[in-house]
Amino acid sequence: MKKTITTVIIIIAALALIGFILTKNKTENEEKIAIVAEKNASVSVKVSTVKTEEISLDFVANGIFEAKQELILTAEKSGKVTSVLAKVGDRVNVGQTLAIMRGDAININAQAAEASYQNAKTDYNRFQNAYKTGGVTKQQLDQSKVMLTNAEASYRQSKIDVGDTRIKAPISGIINKKFIEPGSMLTSMPSTNLFEIVNTSKLKLTVAVNESQVASLKVGNSITVTSSVYQGKEFTGKITFIAPKADATLSFPVEIEIANNSDNDIKAGMYGTAVFKSAQQRQSLTVIPRNAFVGSVNSNQVFVVENKIAKLKKVTAGRILGDQVEILDGLSDGESVITTGQINLQDGNTVEIIK
Repeated sequence: MKKTITTVIIIIAALALIGFILTKNKTENEEKIAIVAEKNASVSVKVSTVKTEEISLDFVANGIFEAKQELILTAEKSGKVTSVLAKVGDRVNVGQTLAIMRGDAININAQAAEASYQNAKTDYNRFQNAYKTGGVTKQQLDQSKVMLTNAEASYRQSKIDVGDTRIKAPISGIINKKFIEPGSMLTSMPSTNLFEIVNTSKLKLTVAVNESQVASLKVGNSITVTSSVYQGKEFTGKITFIAPKADATLSFPVEIEIANNSDNDIKAGMYGTAVFKSAQQRQSLTVIPRNAFVGSVNSNQVFVVENKIAKLKKVTAGRILGDQVEILDGLSDGESVITTGQINLQDGNTVEIIK
């Protein structure tokens, strides 16, 4: 009995000791955290000085070149391919024969349709002469006319069928892919893919501009276009479309058509840059870095530093000029705007400026 009591007392004492140690550690940790928090009360930020400077109003926008014309040619008739006359990389013209289908049965049908048409035409001429002399009735002549019309329609359709055995290019361009070989069986339902043809003699470049930039653009404006692949080369483009409505990012898509050079250096899928020249080359503007805005430029909010305190300010943003934004109201030259660290800031926080 005494042994049991002694054991219980030892357990209770051990638990009490553990509880005391944990409480002491918690207090020490809280004191350490408080010291660290006190030391790190200042938020580290980077700043930029608001200033008025000469700014070029030219701007650029990037996009991807697309072929003005491209299509996948599909089979209109069912049959067997007997020969393929074009290969990948060939330049083809509209109407050029690219492949030939087996046409034995089609040619026989066409010959039969032609014979029927010639017979119907002969019969109709004979009925016309007989009608003049009273040898046939008007009804018989009309029936002969109907038969001639039907035979002619069948003959014309047979010639179309014969023509369809020669698969021709509907546009000029370059064969980018070939899906068939001699012996391939084609179906019209669903249609078998035959060739992919891409015309890069003209390309289009779609870029996005903001509302302040789109106001100065018009359909028909000439635009200089460059590609990073061809350093020093410039291509001339023309604006063919300006979206009447902004997209989800509040940007306006602008489509530019570019005439490729004789070597077709620009390929569809390359990156391109449109250079928009301003009539007024330079202007004195108050500007700040674009990344100074809280969230986005549309928020019109920035943090400024006053006596090591972050102050949230409402501003009026103007044009976006590359990495800088015009400020119409709300800031003065010499003020310091915070460019990094805003995510950790609240109005009134103490800040530490780092370089």
